[in-house]
Amino acid sequence: MAMVRILMSLATIALVLGSAVAANHTVGAPNGGWDQSADLKTWAASETFVVGDSLIFAYTPNHDVLEVTKADYDSCQTTNAISTNGGGMTVIPLSSSGKRYFICGTGGHCASGMKLEVNTLATVPPPTSAPAKSPASSSSPKSSAPTPKIAPKISPVSSPKNAPKISPATSPDASSPSPITVEAPSVPPNNDSVPTSSQPSSADKISVVASSTMGFGVVVMMLFFM
Repeated sequence: MAMVRILMSLATIALVLGSAVAANHTVGAPNGGWDQSADLKTWAASETFVVGDSLIFAYTPNHDVLEVTKADYDSCQTTNAISTNGGGMTVIPLSSSGKRYFICGTGGHCASGMKLEVNTLATVPPPTSAPAKSPASSSSPKSSAPTPKIAPKISPVSSPKNAPKISPATSPDASSPSPITVEAPSVPPNNDSVPTSSQPSSADKISVVASSTMGFGVVVMMLFFM
């Protein structure tokens, strides 16, 4: 008796967990249903179907639900349906992974867009996390320093080969005037250093006259004695 209660408790827990994990997808909801006005392709792209989920088709009596192959889905062929369902409410359990195809069997409805392609996944895909931003990039914007412009290289001006060389001593200085030479006044020489004039003095003149007189006298005496 205790074993039966344990088994019943485990079954109840399994049912609760199964109902919590599984999801029911009402086709076309919330903006439509299984009819010609609903955009069923966009609705299917917005849903995630996993094994264990169920599809709920709610429709009026002039519609039905046919599960078909991929070829019949593309050509809207209704004669070779895998299953046919009617009555206004149809629940299709998604018990295996893969793609399944459903159309409405009423003439012209499939061609007008009343068809559904469902891709069932084996497990729920992990949520995609946004890439984490580094604190440096999120707190302060990157400022790119301006690239310095490369200055053009300027070659030094080469001096002409035949340019005359100017000595610093002989080169004129345009900024300063030439010095003016001033001659100092002449100073009369000292008596010691002045040479004696060649003009004879009065004593010399007397000596010459005396000598001449004596010579004349000697001549006269010689003539007298002769």
